Amino acid sequence: MAKKSIVDLPKEGKAFEDLVEEMTKAGVGFGHRTSKLHPKMEPYILGIKSTVHIINLEKTVEELRKALAFIGELILQNKLPLLAGTKVQFRELVEEIAKACQLPYVNQRWIGGTLTNFSVITERIKRLEKMEEEEQKGEWEKYSKKERIALNNERKKLEGKFGGLRKMKNLPAAVFILDLDKNALAAREARKKGIKVIALVDTNINPELADYPIPASDDAISSARFILDQVQKTIKAAQVQALSEEVKEQKK
Repeated sequence: MAKKSIVDLPKEGKAFEDLVEEMTKAGVGFGHRTSKLHPKMEPYILGIKSTVHIINLEKTVEELRKALAFIGELILQNKLPLLAGTKVQFRELVEEIAKACQLPYVNQRWIGGTLTNFSVITERIKRLEKMEEEEQKGEWEKYSKKERIALNNERKKLEGKFGGLRKMKNLPAAVFILDLDKNALAAREARKKGIKVIALVDTNINPELADYPIPASDDAISSARFILDQVQKTIKAAQVQALSEEVKEQKK
């Protein structure tokens, strides 16, 4: 009996039409002004509406399916992608989805060296965890009020910069970037380390910056939520399949 596909995206018929309609309502296909078009995005353009490029959502579904299949395979191999999105409107969404899927994430500012100087980042995470442990044990009580305030401020800064990376004990197998216009550095670092890049690519972005480009608005939170909802469904399905296969192996 063939395995059920992890990726739950229809390929044709009424279900496919409904999917495209849902994406349209979410603003997934709403690009930038025609003057900002990156020439390599031309194959993904459907047309123009009021001087704004409209993305071909059939192409989006096609590329999204490839990206989801890749993510599903990573989860089956017990590997985790890193989720990054630092635009203000994405911060809560990134944290929500990352925590629901147990993924490492960056939602404040991409710190240079996050991937290319990972040993230093790891030390900062250890410092954060040590500070939290000391505070919980009451070890900060021996310090003056001024010193405790300074320690608390340091802890908060470390949490803001590195708190989302706690689960990243090793370099990630992939980086999923919501906003390449803000986080091109993340893509460059990933490339240097041989890490695959999955990313939303709006009409002003070079899709070749990503190994798995997903043509979609990278400004509208409704667009990002739609895509990340599909990512979450795929990850959950892959986790269930991985657990099922593990149980079967144990029974053998």
